Amino acid sequence: MKKLTTSLLLSASLVIGALNAPLVHAKEDFKVCWSIYVGWMPWEYGNQSGIVKKWADKYDINIDVVQFNDYVESMNQYTAGEFDACTMANIDALTIPAAGGVDSTALIVGDFSNGNDAVILKNGDSLSDAKGQNINLVELSVSHYLLARGLESIGLSERDVRVVNTSDADLVAAFTTSDVTAVSTWNPLVSEILDMPNSNKVFDSSQIPGEIIDTLIVNTEVLNKHPKLGKALVGAWYEIMDKMKQEESVREHMGKASGTDLSGFESQLASTKMFYQAKDAVEFVKSPALKDTMQYVAEFSFDHGLLGDGAADAGFIGIETPSGVFGDKANIKLRFDPRYMEMAAKGDL
Repeated sequence: MKKLTTSLLLSASLVIGALNAPLVHAKEDFKVCWSIYVGWMPWEYGNQSGIVKKWADKYDINIDVVQFNDYVESMNQYTAGEFDACTMANIDALTIPAAGGVDSTALIVGDFSNGNDAVILKNGDSLSDAKGQNINLVELSVSHYLLARGLESIGLSERDVRVVNTSDADLVAAFTTSDVTAVSTWNPLVSEILDMPNSNKVFDSSQIPGEIIDTLIVNTEVLNKHPKLGKALVGAWYEIMDKMKQEESVREHMGKASGTDLSGFESQLASTKMFYQAKDAVEFVKSPALKDTMQYVAEFSFDHGLLGDGAADAGFIGIETPSGVFGDKANIKLRFDPRYMEMAAKGDL
């Protein structure tokens, strides 16, 4: 009887101990997609170097960083819910996930293009020479926006050219053919094409500074539910930024990973306004100019039918910035929220 009582007490104590023991839980898993561009190569380095994992471990989560060779496909996958975050330009964030009904937040504003996006001609040395030509580009992307803004600046419009939709994966090869005489695209493709004979850059993003903005977009619902994802991504980003700015070997790694070398990568950086410090990105996002830029972007998008069939005007989709909302406050689908970058600036991550 004593043995039985002792056995029962032992069993009871094991049960009570199990109930009081800390729960062993599986880490939450998140997925980030990116494509090759000078301002997004830090994600490749952060993944390979273990910096992303270090910050994910700090917040007890898993972050899978996945490269896409096709930029548009990466955004489509994000919009479909296959990824929690994705690198994309501001216009594409509006016209693909936001227009698709996915409430998205620009968690990190990493840079703006300051010459990295360009219109290049074979036959002609000024943008006015594009009149009547076919322009190969990723239709309805940032390259399309660049072309439209360039034509507008010289009193022309898209009616004066013929846009030919071409995947970014095919643009370099296309320019080598006799049929293709003009392209609008981004680096590193710009650098490759400009190395070819008879290539002339006739307009670039330095002529519309601050309008082509490169971001990491995160699903707003996911971010609100899991703020530690935002903290881990932002923390990793600014650690990478510090190494990128200070260490030549890091820039060389990024150059090789993007298909060029240190010199080629640094030439692309020279035409990119990188926000190496969080405080500079926060200042940019809080500037009233951002709201004005997004109005330009929304108007272009509406004119091209990119805001959805139900869009009655350019303000159909609300775009939230620290300076206010452009568009419908009841239909906000794109948000520029500097809170996490502010945490980084203050050392609070």
